Amino acid sequence: MSEICLGIESTAHTFGIGIVDEEGNILYDEKSFYEPPVGEGLTPRKVFEYHAGNVGKIVKGAISREISVVAFSQGPGLPNCLSLGATIARYLSLKLNLPLVGVNHCLAHIEIAKMLTKCKDPVVVYCSGGNTQILALVDGRYRIFGETLDIPIGNAFDMLARILGLSMPGGPKIEELAKSGKWVELPYVVKGMDFSFSGIVTECEKLCKKSVRKEDIAYSFQETCFSMITEATERALAHTEKNEVLVTGGVAANRRFNEMLEIMCKDRGAKLYSVPIKYAGDNGVMIAWTGMKMFKTGITTRLSESQIKKDWRVDEVDVKWT
Repeated sequence: MSEICLGIESTAHTFGIGIVDEEGNILYDEKSFYEPPVGEGLTPRKVFEYHAGNVGKIVKGAISREISVVAFSQGPGLPNCLSLGATIARYLSLKLNLPLVGVNHCLAHIEIAKMLTKCKDPVVVYCSGGNTQILALVDGRYRIFGETLDIPIGNAFDMLARILGLSMPGGPKIEELAKSGKWVELPYVVKGMDFSFSGIVTECEKLCKKSVRKEDIAYSFQETCFSMITEATERALAHTEKNEVLVTGGVAANRRFNEMLEIMCKDRGAKLYSVPIKYAGDNGVMIAWTGMKMFKTGITTRLSESQIKKDWRVDEVDVKWT
């Protein structure tokens, strides 16, 4: 009989539960999403209160199924949101007498993308609201070849959206605006393999105050930031001598970003894989699938070790299942 894993995602604006079997078949996928008012960012207390009031129906719909193991996002993320998911996971583990697996949220974005695209050994471009990193699996761990020096690209998108008076999530709205924009000069900040976005956002705010068209700001912001990440990705590809690039995380849904990476990969004789849009953002399925892979290689989490890890980096995780 096939093992079945229930996964709980609760790192930030999304509370999701996914259920998968060991072949990767998705049996359940439900989530709720907190959307802050226009002009506001994520206030941890408000996000927690929203999730606490909405998780009941999602959990109820999931636990009617036969489950072998419970996985949860143990970090990184907003502490109170992580704690909510961890508490529910512990309860289910104890009530149903099932093993518990704490999953690194960043690693889960990589694993679900690899499973759905069937790529084997890529340079990973992980771009989301909370992280922007270029990674590759080396000697049993994902090594970081480049990352943001300040804010992640997804966070930068949301900051720009608030500056432009757009509702959340800001990424899709900025992408749409950019389609009719023209170029204006913005800072281009790549330092070795790392990059920085805060100065670009600041410059965009100045342009907005000067009444530069929103479309032009959006276009130039995308072109600049995506060019920076693509440049660093090309260097990582050359250094590792791999022939696959995998883009994952919420920003992977951006078509212009994929277009830039596709051009770069074609020039280098590599193949680009992009996580399907449905699973680019945070979701419970990615936690369930990663939890399943960990569980099948004998990795579980004791209750005494199930405390949240709000700053848990992906390069601290031993990957024993490849």
